[in-house]
Amino acid sequence: MKVVAQNRRARFDYEILETVEAGVVLSGQEAKSCRAGHVNLAGSYVSFTAGKPVLKKAKIAPYAFAGPLPDYDPEQDRPLLLKKNESGKLQSSAAEKGVSVVPLEVRAGKFIKVLLGVGRGCKTIDKRQRIKEREVGRKIREGREI
Repeated sequence: MKVVAQNRRARFDYEILETVEAGVVLSGQEAKSCRAGHVNLAGSYVSFTAGKPVLKKAKIAPYAFAGPLPDYDPEQDRPLLLKKNESGKLQSSAAEKGVSVVPLEVRAGKFIKVLLGVGRGCKTIDKRQRIKEREVGRKIREGREI
C-alpha cells in the first residue's frame, strides 16, 4: 500500500505506544481524492461516539474532476472501521490520562486505510532532547566537530 499522507507532527508530539490499522468510510469522490494525495491529517484526532471510533478534523479536499458539490465539508467526521475488540481496546487506552488516539498516516491501495497510534504526550524537555540528539547525529555523519 502506498502512503498518501502522514501526520509527522503527531510522531513528534506523542510517544507512540501502539499502532492499529483501520478502514475509513468515504464517499466515492473522497476515495479518489485520497488516492490522489489530497489529504491533510494535521490537527486531526480520533474520538469515540457511542462506542464507535470517529476520525475528526481530517481534511480531504474535494475531487478536482467531480461536479460541483454544494454541501461538501472537507473536515466532516468520518467513521472508522475496526473490529469490536480493537475498538474496545483503543477506547479503554484513550480513557487513560495523558493518552490519546491520533491518525499517523493514510494508506491507499484497493482500500483506503488509516494507521492509528495510541500515544502519550511528550513533555517539552523530551522534545528538546530529541532535537539535540538529532543535531548531534547529523554533525557526526557530516564529519564536523560537536
